[in-house]
Amino acid sequence: MEISLLFQMIIKAIGGLGLFLLGMKYMSEGMQSFAGDKLRSMINKVTDNRFMATGIGAAITALIQSSSVTTVMVVGMANAGIITLRQSIGVILGADIGTTITAWIISLKVAEYGLPLLGLSTFVYLFAQKSQIRNTAMMALGLGLVFFGLEIMKSGFYPLRSDQEFIALLAQFSPTTYFGLIKCVITGAFVTAVIQSSSATVAITITLAQTGFIDYNTAVALVLGENIGTTITAYLASMGATTVAKRTAFAHISIKVLGVMIMIPFFYYYLDFLKAIIPNTIPIGSRIAFAHTGFNLLVVSCFIWMIDPLAKMLNSLIKDKKKKERSLLKYLNVPLLDAPILGAEQSLHGVLRIVDGVESMHGWLGEALHKKRDDLESKLISKENEIDDLQKEIVEYINELMTHNLSKDSMISVRRQLRMADEYESISDYIIVILKLRYKMSKNSVVFSEEDKNFILHLHAMVSDYVKDISIAVRDEDLNILNKAMTESKIINRKVKQYRSIHLSKLGTKHNSPVMSLIFMDMLSAYRQIKDHAFNIAEVVAGEK
Repeated sequence: MEISLLFQMIIKAIGGLGLFLLGMKYMSEGMQSFAGDKLRSMINKVTDNRFMATGIGAAITALIQSSSVTTVMVVGMANAGIITLRQSIGVILGADIGTTITAWIISLKVAEYGLPLLGLSTFVYLFAQKSQIRNTAMMALGLGLVFFGLEIMKSGFYPLRSDQEFIALLAQFSPTTYFGLIKCVITGAFVTAVIQSSSATVAITITLAQTGFIDYNTAVALVLGENIGTTITAYLASMGATTVAKRTAFAHISIKVLGVMIMIPFFYYYLDFLKAIIPNTIPIGSRIAFAHTGFNLLVVSCFIWMIDPLAKMLNSLIKDKKKKERSLLKYLNVPLLDAPILGAEQSLHGVLRIVDGVESMHGWLGEALHKKRDDLESKLISKENEIDDLQKEIVEYINELMTHNLSKDSMISVRRQLRMADEYESISDYIIVILKLRYKMSKNSVVFSEEDKNFILHLHAMVSDYVKDISIAVRDEDLNILNKAMTESKIINRKVKQYRSIHLSKLGTKHNSPVMSLIFMDMLSAYRQIKDHAFNIAEVVAGEK
């Protein structure tokens, strides 16, 4: 083969693949922006019901056009303790079905329309004013790039049809024997693991088949391997994560590997079955897509009844660490940026983790105020450090997320998340301030009068309930919280002034020392600061800030 011809072929293959991947990204982002509310609703409905979880996984993957992003999201949610291993397996099974829609899109014989579709949608995207029209145009633009990229790849492969050396090389990767079948599976798995996109390798496989370089049997064998290779993304996301996240990633790997291993002995029967129900008159691309979908449906049909045994097996193989693990938000650093709508939803889960942490801190502080306990003090400090880490990670992640294509509503949502994370972190800081004042009392052998102690305990209960009510509004997205928050805020302010006035009236008596008064006043001030930060959160929830 001439060097110039080989060079042209490589350039077209790489260029076409690049356009295809870019098209998949644009199409995915357009669909996410278009169906953002539906995606958020689906994520929040993941339950222990295996059929519900599988359906949600399939729907999400079909919308975002990437099983890799879905599985990475699931690993992240498991890592953060948001979903269980059992729930994550159900979603992964659904993702295996949802990802097959890409093969059907690729198999359509409309590649020649890619360039005009690309041109028209680009003009609409650039000049349209309404976000809904722009999102639709982005979907079409991505689809145009996908088809145009496939057409370029196809034109790059055509000169190889007459090259005898290349034909001889391909003949070594034909599933005429079980050894040849295994070589095809390994090749498909390896290439997919390198590219980290089963959609891309399935597209290449269909393109090679459409141009006549490989036959139908070889294409189906390669697709089996490509189903294994796609699990590399979830595995990489689980590195350094919690044990539950590792089990989730290995669940994905186990399902695919076991599915292919079960299929290999029956591969030729599967081919006969496909040929019996799909006539040769149907385009080969559609037949490959059908084989891809059929395999994944068979895998899901088998494993959906084996979720519990699979979970038990993974629990046995991947042991819990001796030291208790803390759920982390490291999933915010993985490729969820390729799915900004899902990323925004996951950062919200991070904010809710902070909300839960602050509520726990209020409970522990109340106990510590009643009676000094070293274990509660260490728990409070540890939780405050954890909240600091979570807030920092959320801020860094959302700043990166905001540079991606987010809808107007999602942009508003993540900005509110930033503000809420900051306000809750400030509340945790003031809880530690009160704890330190409590420690200062102990160190200086200061004891409140019974009246002052009751004032502090009563104020603590009022402020704790106030923060709890606003946290409920955060979880429920209650836009009407502001009026209630404003009324209760005034009540707390009056109580603070009342307690301060009563205490100051006792200055100079034998019951009050200067150190005790300073500590008492500082505690009142800290509780008022907590109330103020909580009120700011109520304003954010109500859309005032």
